[in-house]
Amino acid sequence: MRKIIYLLFALSLLLASCKSKKTLVIAPKPEFPVVVSTGDTLRTAVIPGVSGSVDRTAIITESSLNLPSSYAGIDRIKRYDFSHPDVPEAFEGFRIAFISDLHYKSLFREKALEALVRLLNEQQADVLLMGGDYQEGCQYVPELFEALAQVKTSFGTYGVMGNNDYERCYDNIVREMQYYGMHVLEHKVDTLKRGDERILIAGVRNPFDLMGSRTSPTLGLSPDDFVIMLVHTPDYVQMFPVDHTDLALAGHTHGGQVVVLGIAPIVPSRYGTRFLTGLKYTTSHLPVIITNGLGTSNKDIRIGAPSEIIMITLHRLEK
Repeated sequence: MRKIIYLLFALSLLLASCKSKKTLVIAPKPEFPVVVSTGDTLRTAVIPGVSGSVDRTAIITESSLNLPSSYAGIDRIKRYDFSHPDVPEAFEGFRIAFISDLHYKSLFREKALEALVRLLNEQQADVLLMGGDYQEGCQYVPELFEALAQVKTSFGTYGVMGNNDYERCYDNIVREMQYYGMHVLEHKVDTLKRGDERILIAGVRNPFDLMGSRTSPTLGLSPDDFVIMLVHTPDYVQMFPVDHTDLALAGHTHGGQVVVLGIAPIVPSRYGTRFLTGLKYTTSHLPVIITNGLGTSNKDIRIGAPSEIIMITLHRLEK
């Protein structure tokens, strides 16, 4: 036991200069118990209808698929089936790929990027959503987005920025994304249409700018729309009202990046491990899916926090 304590202490020192500007606090006890799935097991969560951000019942089924070594740098696919009454009939079976925190080039390098593009194309997603923290150096931005542009989807690619991207390379990233026809969602809502029906993708601009970005871009939307919020850190959806959001997608935590015996010494969240990874809920019962991401921050090491992509399939839930 003493050796384990020493190991955790050493890892804490190793990661102590994490680039996030958020203050780490001890996690409060979650208002709603969460069961974490492992391996290829399934779990189903039912979100009760409440006033506020979520006013319908959703059913979410989760599974995990470990990948072979031929997908270098990517450990698994996390899959979610998301059933909700606001999902339009035209979007039954709609497939969303979500990636975040590539930190290219960190532990996530050329072979991993090549494997990612191949994997995403194999998944045949309808849309690709990206959660930010794309780079670990501006010189890597052009080749990163040149590769990501090879991912083919029916509805294109949408992305927000992470804290790394606001600290450096912001203009470079925006320019490359726009060059390849990708959509930058800076406190903006975009519409995906199939026939006469639609779903909305809302992106949050710099969620660490607590004054400039505290008003959610979803507040003016209709409660009858199906709205997905894309935001770099899960803290945002707990801190501020995000009414009319049906599902939030976030990254930033890296799943702890280093997790030993279920303990993550460093988590870049003011809520500790409450929003560490996977399917979680805010106090208003909003479901948030947090990805471990793909790359690494500060130190090129991952222990107990598998790198991953997220695949979400939408289903219409009859009212």
